[in-house]
Order: sequence, then C-alpha cells, then structure tokens
Amino acid sequence: MANNLYSAADDQQEISLIDEALLLQKKAFVSDSYLSAQNRIDDLTQLKAVILEHQEQLVQALSKDFGCRSVDDSKMGDLMPTIMGINYAIKHIKKWMKPSKRHVGVLFQPAKAFVMYQPLGVVGIITPWNYPLFLSIGPLTTALAAGNRAMIKMSEFTPATNDVIKTMLGGIFSNDKVVVINGGPEVAAHFSAQAFDHLIFTGSTRVGKIVMAAAAKNLTPVTLELGGKSPTIIDDKIDMKDAVSRFILGKTLNAGQTCVAPDYILCPAGRVDELKQALSKQFTKMYPSVANNKDYGAIINEAQLQRLSKWLADAKTKGAILTTLGSDSEQDCIAAGKLPLTLVNNVNDEMLLMQEEIFGPILPIVSYNNLDDAIAYINERPRPLALYLCSHNANTQQQVLERTHAGGVCLNDAAMHVAQDDMPFGGIGPSGMGHYHGHEGFLTFSKAKSVFKKGKINTATNAFPPYGKLVHKLIYKFFLK
Repeated sequence: MANNLYSAADDQQEISLIDEALLLQKKAFVSDSYLSAQNRIDDLTQLKAVILEHQEQLVQALSKDFGCRSVDDSKMGDLMPTIMGINYAIKHIKKWMKPSKRHVGVLFQPAKAFVMYQPLGVVGIITPWNYPLFLSIGPLTTALAAGNRAMIKMSEFTPATNDVIKTMLGGIFSNDKVVVINGGPEVAAHFSAQAFDHLIFTGSTRVGKIVMAAAAKNLTPVTLELGGKSPTIIDDKIDMKDAVSRFILGKTLNAGQTCVAPDYILCPAGRVDELKQALSKQFTKMYPSVANNKDYGAIINEAQLQRLSKWLADAKTKGAILTTLGSDSEQDCIAAGKLPLTLVNNVNDEMLLMQEEIFGPILPIVSYNNLDDAIAYINERPRPLALYLCSHNANTQQQVLERTHAGGVCLNDAAMHVAQDDMPFGGIGPSGMGHYHGHEGFLTFSKAKSVFKKGKINTATNAFPPYGKLVHKLIYKFFLK
C-alpha cells in the first residue's frame, strides 16, 4: 500500500516549479489568449492518443499505488470516463464556442448583443488519490476545451500513477501549456495559494474549506468537488434482489473509495434482514473471495485501513451489529490491505461512521417507517453529493426529487450519473459548488463576456441633454411603466 514518497527536497523542487510554471503560463496566455477551435481539438486529440498509448502503464501504476486494484475498476472508473469525456468535448467544442445571440430592446436599436466565451487563463487543478487519472484529466479536458492553460497538483499517495501522467503530458505539452506538480501537503498548500484564474479542488469537505480560504486571498474563483454521506433509499415495494443489483457496484467499485459511492442505506424497517441476505448473496457472487481476488481492490494505504477499522470498532462498542460479507478471514484480508464489504445496522449518530463520509467498503443500514421519515432523515443532515433511489414507483421518484437536495441523483442506479457526458456534475453546500463536466465545464472555465455592438447609426444622441425635450418625455412614457 502506498505512502507519501516525496522528501522535503522533492517538495521544495515542486514549489519552485509551481512559481516558475505559473509565470510562464500567464505570459504565454497573454501572447495567445484565444485559441481557435481547431487548436483546442488538436490538443484534446493528442491527449486522447497519449492516454490510449499508456493504458497498460496506467493500469499497472494504479494497482501499484493501491497495493491491489482491479484492472476493470481502473478501466471503468478512470480510463473509460476520461476518454469518453475527451471524445464528447472534441465533438462539441465548435458549438460551445459560438457566441450566444441576445435580445436588444427597441430603445437601444439599431444594435446587436451577444455573449462570447473567453478563456479565463491559467486553471489550477488539485487531484485526489482515489481516481487520479479521471479526476486530473477530466478537469483538464474541459479547461483545454475552453482554451485555457493548466497546472495539475497530483496526490502524494499515488506516486506511480503521477509519474505516468507526468510523462504522458510532458510528451505532448510544454510547461507553458500544461504542467504536473507532485509533492506532499506543503506543496498542496503553496499550490492553492497561487493567483490562478480558476481553481478546482476534488477532495474532502474539511480540506475544501482550507483551499477556498487560500483562494479567497487572491479572489480566485473555485469549483469544489467534495463528498459527504450519499444516501440510498430502498422503496418498500421493490424486489430486494433488484434493489441490491442497482447500487452494489457503485459501493464495491474501487473498494468503496469513491466520492459518489452509496454511503448508507435507508431501508424499510421490516426488510432489513431481507436486505442483508440479498447483499450477502450478491457480494459473494461478485467476489467469491476477497483477500486473493484481483477483482477486489485494496485500501489505498495503512492509514486509511486503520481509520476504517477504528470506525468499525467504534460502532461495535456503541451497539452496532456488524456483518462482514464473504468467507475470507479478517487476518488474510488485513494482510492483503483489504476490507470486505461490511454491513452495519442498529446505528446511531454517535458513531464515527455516521458522522463523516465513509470512503470505504462499509455500509450502514438505517431503517425507516415511511417515505416521509426517510426524506426527513436526509433533510436533517448536510446536503450530499449524490442521492440514490431504488423504486419503480413514479410518485415516489417525484417526491424524492422534489423534496430533497443533492448534487446529483440516480433513480435505480448508483454513481453512473458521473459518467454521463452531457450532464453537469457537482455538489451543493457542504458537498461542493460549481460543475466541470461537459458543457457546464466549458462554461465554468470560460468568461461569459457580454458584448453590445452599435453600427454607424447612433440614435443615442437624441437623448442627450439638455433634458426635458419631447424625446425624453416619450421615452419615459413608453419605457418607465
């Protein structure tokens, strides 16, 4: 399992690189501040090609960083959405760049009004460890589509993957266009204090507040992709096997180390045992073993594994009932750096795992008596990044959509809304602010600049002082009402 491999000397070198690269990119942007659609498409075409060329190296690096990471988890969670996002941007850049025509009132005629979408300049991207490819190249894709330059701070916990990404991007972009920064927390702090034209951070709510405070000193606008406790509601009428099949992959992918993974289940009070049985059966079918199974991922490092184990012990001492799925021994799993999916019921708010985002293969089950109670439970807590509902009842679906707030919703699925290229992705309140996927990403990394254009005819002179003329009286009569 990976640990921070960057020394103090490494960190100082990266801090110097930040300072140098930012000045370089700002200067380069001033000299070429509005790239053509074809230039942007060329950049993304190169980006796609180099990722496809390095598929094997990326998959191997990701598994090395995690200790064990499924090849398919890496392909589904990192590679595929990254390539799909690039393809989508390439296809739509020309359309996104077109000025948007706007209405001009009769008083100001003859004239034209439109909004042009201008690149911001240099975008800073702070990437977490859980999906280091998708969560670095995803924001980079939309930043480049909008015509910007970018600096990417990678996580200190994924050094092998960082090296591959740095090599890839260094092979197609000069430092005045895109640069990758490594290093530990001191480097991250220095990075977030820079005067970027926009800063996007993906990570915890706690660190997000620190990043936002640092950015505020430069009045740097931020996009925060945070997390939170994303609930899954199970309808009282749905077949339980069907319900489990809708969310279990979203929970087990990357061993639950996903910001949009279902964090806890809201289950009808009389169906908790049925849910546990269905989960156990489906999990064992997907993962006949855990410890030596290459399809089931490890926890990123010892600190995270200890945190999860501590939370389980805390819950048990406070009255929770723990059900570890699968047949592997705890000793074998721990030795492999893994934690099987563990169900936790009889939970309460005093337990640590009910207070913070779990970010691992632990699944609390909260029972509810009716839909109103389930909705109230969600609304009494911080607004989540995602919300999932397993129900085929149209009325239930509408109630949940209208009466709850979340960054995104899946009806009868989990986590897959993130992979939809034509939908914005982002949180709300404690789970984040702003969006960066697809067209919304292009808008995030662009300045929507209003342009009002007059021709040779200038009717404004009719309204010049001295005031009190007939024209002024007519203007007030017709427009001041």
